[in-house]
Amino acid sequence: MSKKNNPKKTLYPYVMLNGIILLVVGLIVFYLGSLETIEKNSWRMIAGLLVAITLLLFMILKTRIQAFPALIISAFITGSLGGMPGQFMIATISKGFGNTLGNIGIVIGFGVMMGAILQMSGAAQKMAQVFINLLGKGREELALVIIGLLVSLAVFCDSAFIVLLPLVKAISRSTGKSVVGLGSTLAMGLVISHSMIPPAVGPFGVVSQFGIGLGEYMLWAMVLAIPITIAGFIYTRYVGRSIYQIPTEDGENFTRERLTIKPNDIEDDQHLPSALASFSPIITPIILILSATLVGEMKWDNTIAVMIKTMGHPIVAVGIGLLIAIMSLTNSFPRKDVVHQMENSIRSAGIILLVIGGGGALGMVLRDSGTGQIIAQYIVQIGVPGILLPLTISTLIRLIQGSGVVAMITAASITAPMIGTLGVNPIMAGLGCSIGSFMFSHFNDAYFWVVNRSLGVTEVKEQIKVWSITSTVLWASGTVSLLIVNAVFF
Repeated sequence: MSKKNNPKKTLYPYVMLNGIILLVVGLIVFYLGSLETIEKNSWRMIAGLLVAITLLLFMILKTRIQAFPALIISAFITGSLGGMPGQFMIATISKGFGNTLGNIGIVIGFGVMMGAILQMSGAAQKMAQVFINLLGKGREELALVIIGLLVSLAVFCDSAFIVLLPLVKAISRSTGKSVVGLGSTLAMGLVISHSMIPPAVGPFGVVSQFGIGLGEYMLWAMVLAIPITIAGFIYTRYVGRSIYQIPTEDGENFTRERLTIKPNDIEDDQHLPSALASFSPIITPIILILSATLVGEMKWDNTIAVMIKTMGHPIVAVGIGLLIAIMSLTNSFPRKDVVHQMENSIRSAGIILLVIGGGGALGMVLRDSGTGQIIAQYIVQIGVPGILLPLTISTLIRLIQGSGVVAMITAASITAPMIGTLGVNPIMAGLGCSIGSFMFSHFNDAYFWVVNRSLGVTEVKEQIKVWSITSTVLWASGTVSLLIVNAVFF
């Protein structure tokens, strides 16, 4: 029997890993049980959560169980070991799942459909061309980072990168600039928006876990995105200078020979939609949501204010954006193709909805069992700054399992029940979850491969330099910015 097919050989590493995990958990439980500051029933709840998180990571990393069932199983383990009665625990899990998706499911559904239309119609490419023409020659990197920040509000960052890649290659050929620098700058802008600013799916899930006002959260996310973008921009410009590579004339391969032909202008594609039609589906919901937030802060209470608040509700605002996209961008496509594209986008978003709902179920168990409150009190006792907790949990999960969305949603679901006791503003806590998801993207992150392979970067050392360090720069600058903003304003 070959080594590959030997079940004993296959299971041995997992048995050893299980043994190590249980030993570590046992030592933690023993330590918590010896602390006089925590009651016996309390440390039982904490131990239950530690076991659940340990098994959650094990299931995601080392088994064929997807993140959604792993989160639900962890919620059951947390409730059971924490002493929740069975029927109450089941009701709590159902309530957490339903409440979370009830708040954001419609918005995410509308958002991914809008993103699919922007992608199929060429609106994303048109927006990029507009910024490049507007900013002029020599500022192509700035144009790409701005378009990355904008497009990824509606389109998943990996899909948006693939859609915009031909434009990046064309810019590289026409300007003689390294495609690696241009591409990593675009990728950086896309991932910042994708990870921090609603209505992107991950940040929207974080908002739902903490119960934060969407407009206010968007404003602070945009504020923090500024220094993060500047730091990332400086580094990706350096990457472009240190790794020179341009596409070959056919656009299929890459060469490191310096471009000797005279640079040409990028010509507009006449088949793309107009700039107004391209920008409207994204800009309109943002304006409506922020207007509703402003009216709420001004305490206006008249008919116009009520109408603005209604139009600025996320469901209504994103729904209007979707209708604008359908009416202005799909006229040249057969109805069947448009419907098919929108249905495919919902399929791709389905698992993300389930993961967000699973995170809501785990968070509700932590709330209703009292575990979150107990852990928060213990953290206060030992003096750990509460603002670091969401950031740290998100960072660790990101490093271990790779997905930024899973990292931020899991961190939010774990820490949301504790924030009130820790004295941390929920907006800062939510942004900490998002910033933690930047940390050192590497081989277990699909976006790592999308960026590097698309740009023709094949050597491991250069792959780490191009994207792993870029994402770490975003994490480091985001962490510093978060701590400063929290200290000054909250």
